[in-house]
Amino acid sequence: MDDVDIDRIDDAVLGLLWLTVHDERRAWRGHDWDALDRLHRKGLIADPVNKAKSVVLTDEGLKRAEELFQILFTSPK
Repeated sequence: MDDVDIDRIDDAVLGLLWLTVHDERRAWRGHDWDALDRLHRKGLIADPVNKAKSVVLTDEGLKRAEELFQILFTSPK
């Protein structure tokens, strides 16, 4: 799997986090831990390692998650 584009996977996970946003910036963290860790290192979510079942998106992460959701998962108008 040398040809896997990790950044595209991270974009897809961030876009999917948008589906479960609640309490303004929390999203359910039911995604791959490696992807969540990379998103944390990129400054898009708070540290996913905690007792909560959700992660907190940063301002940048929240904006980018919505953008990616629109790009990746909606039909063109």
